[in-house]
Amino acid sequence: MADTLAIAEPGSAEIGRRARKRVGRRTLGVWEPPTDRGDPIAVLERQAATRVPELVPIRYARMAAGQFPFLRGAPAIMAADLAASPNSGLTVQLCGDAHLSNFGLFASPERALVFDLNDFDETLPGPFEWDVKRLAASIAVAARSNGFADTDAEAAVGAAAAAYRQAMNRLAGLGELDVWYEKVDADELVAVAQKPKRRKGVEQTVADARTRTNLQALEKLTEPNAEGVPRIKHRPPLLIPIEQIDEKVIQQVFADYRRTLPEERRVLIDRYELLDLAVKVVGVGSVGTRCFIALLAGRPSRSPLFLQIKEAEQSVLAPHTAASRFRNQGHRVVHGQRLMQATSDIFLGWSTGPDDRHYYCRQLRDMKGSAVIEEMSRSYLRDYAALCGHTLARAHARSGDRVAIAAYLGSSDTFDRAMADFAIAYADQTAADYETLLAAIESGRVVAAAKAY
Repeated sequence: MADTLAIAEPGSAEIGRRARKRVGRRTLGVWEPPTDRGDPIAVLERQAATRVPELVPIRYARMAAGQFPFLRGAPAIMAADLAASPNSGLTVQLCGDAHLSNFGLFASPERALVFDLNDFDETLPGPFEWDVKRLAASIAVAARSNGFADTDAEAAVGAAAAAYRQAMNRLAGLGELDVWYEKVDADELVAVAQKPKRRKGVEQTVADARTRTNLQALEKLTEPNAEGVPRIKHRPPLLIPIEQIDEKVIQQVFADYRRTLPEERRVLIDRYELLDLAVKVVGVGSVGTRCFIALLAGRPSRSPLFLQIKEAEQSVLAPHTAASRFRNQGHRVVHGQRLMQATSDIFLGWSTGPDDRHYYCRQLRDMKGSAVIEEMSRSYLRDYAALCGHTLARAHARSGDRVAIAAYLGSSDTFDRAMADFAIAYADQTAADYETLLAAIESGRVVAAAKAY
């Protein structure tokens, strides 16, 4: 599968109809583990081999906390499963890990809150339905984790798939610039909350996101040293300042990063100086990859800026698709993020670090916020899932042949029901794999930390 994207042409609708004949929509709803399916724990162990050994037990502990955290931490397992199933052949830029918790709020460069996908570590071109299936499975697993019946899970997945299908059909009729400029703002997230009690909670999520700024991070993450200069707090094992900093290496990394920014952003980043660096543990699936936060101060204002410098490894999709055309994995991540998001962080860039490791850089906190999946009611989960489905379709329409995909999806609910069938079947698979992890921890095959921090 080439690392290039389909372009809509006259006849695109026919391409979609032909794809439907080749792999029917109902076929996408089938999940049966192949007889030669690999050991899921072995997949996790292979990933652990390239990660910081001291942090890997935290990853296992976080994944062992429940089936939804397990699914979050296991995109590599699901990628192999998706690759083993028939696909539509209709290519888009994939998020690669489009589960429910990888959607959220953040600030646009114009300082407006938007709702979008917010994690692109696994991004690569691939069949559009791989992202939809990842979202669908996460909805079903989340519904079960919240104590809901499978009928509730099916309703929520169906709502997400229908929203994806309807949005793609609408976008297929729009012009290129209309598709490119389309975005989902915070008001649409609030609109999901129809009941007063729920609306209050969502409005609080939006309000909290507006407070998550660099100034708030300065207060939370730093403390002054003897000279009154802010320094990052020591909170092991999740936040560890780097006491021995090789200034030459840091200068090389930042110079490399600076070159990847647009020219006007280079002027902006040059107005800051580096004050401190720390190692920071983030996420579930990402735990163990090398991740740093950098504290910078503006000249002469001394206004703070926090950057996250996160290691970019090979995408979990890479073994199942053609090789990426990007030599730097950070470049791959940034390209995918800029292509899929309606608007992206102004400091988004990439660099190569020591030992030829690849990184991407972005702001640590820029009015970021996310819904609490574990606290959602049945109706809220259904409505939120639909918003995520709509948002995913918009992201895919920016890169893939939206006319062909719309023709493949059609106007009936066949695709929606197929996704619900797949989601329930894969939720069963996730439950089995989760038990396999718990058994591996119990036997000592893998070591989990005493707590997930």
